[in-house]
Amino acid sequence: MHDLLRQEVAATSDLVVVKVGTRVLTGPNGLLDRDRIASLAEELHQVISGGRRVALVTSGAVGAGMGQLGLKKRPSDLAHLQAVAAIGQAHLVEAYDQCLRKHGRHAAQLLLTADDLDHRTRYLNVRNTIHTLMEYGAVPIINENDTVAVDELMTTFGDNDRLAAMVTNLLRAPLLVLLSDVDGLYDGDPRDPASKLIHTVTELDASITALVREAGSGLGKGGMASKLTAARLVTTAGENCVIAGGRTPGNLARILAGETVGTLFVPRGGAVQSRKRWIGFTAQPRGRLTLDAGAQRAIVEQGRSLLAIGITAVDGVFAKGDVVTLYDPTGAELARGLSNYSSTDVEKIKGLKSDAIAATLSHCPYDEVIHRDNMVLTGE
Repeated sequence: MHDLLRQEVAATSDLVVVKVGTRVLTGPNGLLDRDRIASLAEELHQVISGGRRVALVTSGAVGAGMGQLGLKKRPSDLAHLQAVAAIGQAHLVEAYDQCLRKHGRHAAQLLLTADDLDHRTRYLNVRNTIHTLMEYGAVPIINENDTVAVDELMTTFGDNDRLAAMVTNLLRAPLLVLLSDVDGLYDGDPRDPASKLIHTVTELDASITALVREAGSGLGKGGMASKLTAARLVTTAGENCVIAGGRTPGNLARILAGETVGTLFVPRGGAVQSRKRWIGFTAQPRGRLTLDAGAQRAIVEQGRSLLAIGITAVDGVFAKGDVVTLYDPTGAELARGLSNYSSTDVEKIKGLKSDAIAATLSHCPYDEVIHRDNMVLTGE
């Protein structure tokens, strides 16, 4: 089954980021399913042979480590989780490499932390490395560096969904494919036979997120919630996202052939330039500014810069050049941007007209607290 929108997405997706979850890669016993990895490796090879470039974001290190150590239960403390992940990561990338080598390709391991993408220079270095690996015809196998990460491991779901979205924006890939243990987003509990698969989402609004909250409890709920967050990050930047079943062989090929597989999330607007993607969707905000209604209208409706007079509250400690989040009077996120002033200085000049900044700070290097060129709208 095809539709014109799917065909257009498939035709323009010369670079694809594929994310595969632990449940897709493991069997009922929690151990790595080598046959499934072999099937995925063959699909990736076929996609690359067809002229597309592919980056793979993979989960499964902890599950692979549990299998190697004969553990029946996931460790709950951080030290043991990191040790199990370290053992499992070696096994996981070896499995990918062996399967890809049958097709004459190399698996290239990249282990990332949030700091790698938060730091602008390291962010660009990661992008250059991935593109160079693709030139060699290798498959970048990307995972979170669980052995040094702290917060990420303690979160059961969402780590690699968000990482995949960040990699998609990093590479400006037109398509992110999230291969899951469910076939897509349903209008009810996926376990209910009466629930129907939603084929296309054009607006990721409250009615869509409400479906996840109502879909049940436990693993499935958390998994889909994180996937919708990833879809929002990608579509807000102007790219497409598909959530589809990863246990059905050939689904990736069918998606890239324009068939109606899974749920397609389409962009909210035009493509966002690379630098603004980093500001709006990757770099971690160091503080927050609350705006009055006038500043909100100026930014959202008129495309203006943020002036000090429109700021009502300052939270967090940040330096000049740091990313900060802008909130409307109700506490809803509006945008993110690079601050021209430190939090100490913004606290002094908030609510003032621009011509009063110099008298307050003894200098006025910028009329704007955040220039429009350094700002990205991120609110719903």
